[in-house]
Amino acid sequence: MVVEYAAAWSAATWAYLLLARGMFWRTREDRMDLPPARACRVAIVIPARNEADVVGRAVASLAAQDFNGAFHIFLVDDHSEDATARRARDAAGPELLSIIAAPPLAAGWTGKLWALAEGVRQAEAFHPDYVLFSDADIEHARRGLAQLVAHAEAGGYDLVSWMVKLRCQAFAEKALIPAFVFFFFMLYPPAWTENGRRQTAGAAGGCILTRWPALVRIGGIGAIRGELIDDCALAKAVKSTGGRIWLGVSSETRSIRGYGTFGQIGRMISRTAFRQLRHSAVLLMGTIAGMLMTYVLPPLLLLTGRPLVIVLGGFAWLLMIATYLPTLRFYGRSLLWAPLLPLVAAFYMGATVHSAVRYWSGRGGQWKGRAQDLKS
Repeated sequence: MVVEYAAAWSAATWAYLLLARGMFWRTREDRMDLPPARACRVAIVIPARNEADVVGRAVASLAAQDFNGAFHIFLVDDHSEDATARRARDAAGPELLSIIAAPPLAAGWTGKLWALAEGVRQAEAFHPDYVLFSDADIEHARRGLAQLVAHAEAGGYDLVSWMVKLRCQAFAEKALIPAFVFFFFMLYPPAWTENGRRQTAGAAGGCILTRWPALVRIGGIGAIRGELIDDCALAKAVKSTGGRIWLGVSSETRSIRGYGTFGQIGRMISRTAFRQLRHSAVLLMGTIAGMLMTYVLPPLLLLTGRPLVIVLGGFAWLLMIATYLPTLRFYGRSLLWAPLLPLVAAFYMGATVHSAVRYWSGRGGQWKGRAQDLKS
């Protein structure tokens, strides 16, 4: 009977995910053929630490924006040891770009948020209506800024964010990156993020546009100074103070950072996974058990030889495949990847355990030479 109950649980879980979790799995790009927004002022803040390989393209894409308002780029060089500042300076002139040296990291702050706070402080003199927080590896579509502002204006949103299209070229990226987006939207369904009656608040840190008054209302970046998952923390802060937020997906604005190996992707996941679980061993065990039951169990049930169990397991696996297909289609991947989601989920489970081990060993949140999630 235990196997039958487990099979029924898996089938019910996938029925719920398909029908009742905000249709998170659709991964479709919202049309942005909105009327042009009013001419407004946008400060673009980019934190950059050792980003020489990508920052030039990112800054150049922003400098070339087709936007009817005024904008200025504030790039905060976070103690880079490479040619980050020079590559940025080569990509845009001083009329559009200011390069700011980040002060020494203050206690209680994560590096990225300390850099963002300095950028916001410098941007205040620009008197912006909006602030666009962009990572140094994001190549923006030519009308990306105009579309974000138009969407915020048309919908009355205080924060709008795109999950940009992540690079998906190397074999490891093809195998794992679509699932990263799938899992992210499962945690933060865009429909629930937008719904003011729900507490869910998601944002994708590579591309977040925030109204200046909303940023002031939450107390600035300092309100989330110690957060590692800073994008969702910012969205939660804005939403908790009555702000309206929106999360979507873009195929034209892209990340150009490569994660060419399984190890690189594993470390990217590991950097924040255990922080997401609030450093709780109980939540870690519950998460692993839940992922095993949800993703790994359904195909294994087909091996039991019990007709009812096979039907329920097959039904759960088919629903899993069906929900994953839109994300694969968005990334131009073969639909034959869909049945392999259980194996991909097992990789993510391993990265989550690795995240906990690194935290317990005093090396949590490792990024650009900094351990930012240290055990207290």
